[in-house]
Amino acid sequence: MTDKSYQPTIAGLRAFVAVAEKHHFSGAATSLGVSQSTLSQALSALESGLGVQLVERSTRRVFLTTEGRQLLPRAQAVIEAVTAFTAAAAGSADPLQGSMRLGLIPTVAPYALPAVLAGLADRLPGLTLRVIEDQTERLLTALREGAVDAALIALPADTTGVTEIAIYDEDFVLALPPGHPLTGKKRVPPTELAQLPLLLLDEGHCLRDQALDVCRMAGVRAELANTRAASLATAVQCVTGGLGVTLIPQTAVSVEAERTRLGLAQFATPRPGRRIGLVFRSSSGRDEPYRRLAGIIGELISADQQVRLVR
Repeated sequence: MTDKSYQPTIAGLRAFVAVAEKHHFSGAATSLGVSQSTLSQALSALESGLGVQLVERSTRRVFLTTEGRQLLPRAQAVIEAVTAFTAAAAGSADPLQGSMRLGLIPTVAPYALPAVLAGLADRLPGLTLRVIEDQTERLLTALREGAVDAALIALPADTTGVTEIAIYDEDFVLALPPGHPLTGKKRVPPTELAQLPLLLLDEGHCLRDQALDVCRMAGVRAELANTRAASLATAVQCVTGGLGVTLIPQTAVSVEAERTRLGLAQFATPRPGRRIGLVFRSSSGRDEPYRRLAGIIGELISADQQVRLVR
């Protein structure tokens, strides 16, 4: 039973959060710059004071208990608040003047990063980015667990505890094998997808779901190609080889069309597309700087690509 007079220490909460993120005592201790015995003692003292077991210990890995999973977001919020408090006291509360872990989905990262990285180096010289590319659900999990600070994904995120900042909208373009009769067309109705073998990305990619949504909204049942791809670049290569057609976002067109003999066609208006935005934990207390970051990212991508900024 929890002693209601017990007050957790910051050291105990830091130990819990580090172990939860690393799933390993040695790695957690290294990340905090303390010995493994010191970390273990701090965590044990926290569990004892709370009267709750937070982690299950084994010889190889550490797993969160049900109680641990429930309490982790609150512990992370406390640590973030303490970090922000300390930074403010030191006069450096701006997260855009330090290290940031930025997640990007695979259908954004290869096409947006060149402009974003070069531009941020000029616009925010005090910011050091660590880039993490992964699928949407894994990025959102990493965000909730504190392993990622913010992420560029397709909106909506449809998850609690996360703030979304819409940045830009982009159209989907129909990618076709070389010489296809639709190549160069500007007003292809989405209903044409019922007549074409649609090549999709693997499960877990949001672009796969978005392509199927386009078909559903057009009221057609897509004829799915027998081939699936793990990346957009692979999908484009398969299309070039005549294995089907696929949808690619506008920001990917210049890169993918340049290195292949890809045929392209535009959909009729209103053109199907997607909205890309920045997401971050609502508990982080960093709404203003992240909105500033989102605005800069939007300006950089807009200057480099044909996208419509969300105002």
